[in-house]
Amino acid sequence: MSEHEWLAKAADSFNRRLVIISPDFSILAANRCFTKMAGGKAIGESCFKILHGRETPCVYCPAAETLKSGKPTAQLASENAVDVNGENCLYSIPITPNGKIEAVVVLDLNIPAIKGIEERLDRSNAFLKNLLLSSVDGVIAADMTGKIILFNEAAARIAGYGIEDALENLNIRAVYPGDGAKRIMKMLRSEEYGGLGKLTSYEVDVLNKQGERIPICLNASIVYENGRELATVGFFRDLRAKIRMEEELKNTQVQLLQAEKLSSLGKLAAGVAHQLNNPLGGIILFTKLALEEYELPDKLRNDLTRILDDAQRSRDIVRELLEFARQTKQIKAPQDINRALGRTLFLLENQAIFHNIAIEKDLTPDLPPVHGDVQQLYHLFMNIILNAVEAMGQNGKLTVRTRLSEDGRRAVISISDTGPGIPDSALPHIFEPFFTTKEEGKGTGLGLSLAYNIVSNHKGRIGVTSARDTGTTFVIELPIEEKTNGK
Repeated sequence: MSEHEWLAKAADSFNRRLVIISPDFSILAANRCFTKMAGGKAIGESCFKILHGRETPCVYCPAAETLKSGKPTAQLASENAVDVNGENCLYSIPITPNGKIEAVVVLDLNIPAIKGIEERLDRSNAFLKNLLLSSVDGVIAADMTGKIILFNEAAARIAGYGIEDALENLNIRAVYPGDGAKRIMKMLRSEEYGGLGKLTSYEVDVLNKQGERIPICLNASIVYENGRELATVGFFRDLRAKIRMEEELKNTQVQLLQAEKLSSLGKLAAGVAHQLNNPLGGIILFTKLALEEYELPDKLRNDLTRILDDAQRSRDIVRELLEFARQTKQIKAPQDINRALGRTLFLLENQAIFHNIAIEKDLTPDLPPVHGDVQQLYHLFMNIILNAVEAMGQNGKLTVRTRLSEDGRRAVISISDTGPGIPDSALPHIFEPFFTTKEEGKGTGLGLSLAYNIVSNHKGRIGVTSARDTGTTFVIELPIEEKTNGK
């Protein structure tokens, strides 16, 4: 069988219509499928007459376009084209053995199936792309050179880059600090972190556009094609809100534990204080009587004076215990914080221990009142101020400031000293009962725990910052008096 015979058999075996027409649209040759559709009459006839019963060429004829342009032409079938069903695509190819069009081959292709697949694929790709771009998690994909090829809105929000800026200028290596990108690729190529080509729930820092480290939880994978690494894609979530919530929860748990400890200790302190009050009163009374009514040797008088001082000190401790246990009557009413601080300082600043202390007052005028018990507020401020003066060794600067919080709901009081600061190891424990950094016998460890208790009782907050050889600042926040019924 000759080459031409093989080509003829191939054309007849082609289960789509194939026809060769002359420049005047006469059919020169046709395969079996076309001849069968034309009822056996094809050669020498005009294609438009055979197929459509027309006297002139079809308006949208690909052969006419090929004869005009000299180039292959594709034309969707329509009622005016060669295909009467309007379902296929007609494709015409010029035959130019000598550089001149001698004839045109026209064949129809079953494009609807192909086109349907392409359309579904396009829709699927568009849906997938939209899904990734609108994801609440950050999504970044990069080719193996590190060039960003996908960067969604969540990633832009976290990283601080515009989407176009990232796609054009950002390399994935710049997203991770140091050799972070190299380390992640090493883990992706290992079996140990979720399987080969996968990395799951890995917490790492990324760098935003301003160079700030952002903690994220990363799930990443390598995209393969025929076993070859084609790209990487990472899904990540900003952990800052989670970390902040965990810190707030931890602080709340600490405060609840502290409150529970204070409550339990308060009950014990109340019982002990009441039992000590009567014998202490007797010791003080009879010691004073002995000192006043009898002529005593100096040595004995000194011993009795020491007994009296220690008994009075013990009585003061009992008083603190009763305050701590909330056994005194409380009367809460609107209180002027500036006035309470002013009176406290007035009572203290003339004491001997304040002689070498410079006092700076920066009190915001017209500060709204807080709802509180004035005696407890006096005690609160006195404890912290006395602690500050003792820490400075009775020589330094005390600064007292008041202001309204930014949201206008709390009065903020800060008391600062220029002392040596609180050791880092002691800072977490300063509000615990009986914890003190003072020498044995010089402190009960109840002052700051009582201060904490008073602030909590007023539904406020107290915090402390301290730096070595710079000083300490206590910050107290108390809710301001709520106005009701327009009053």
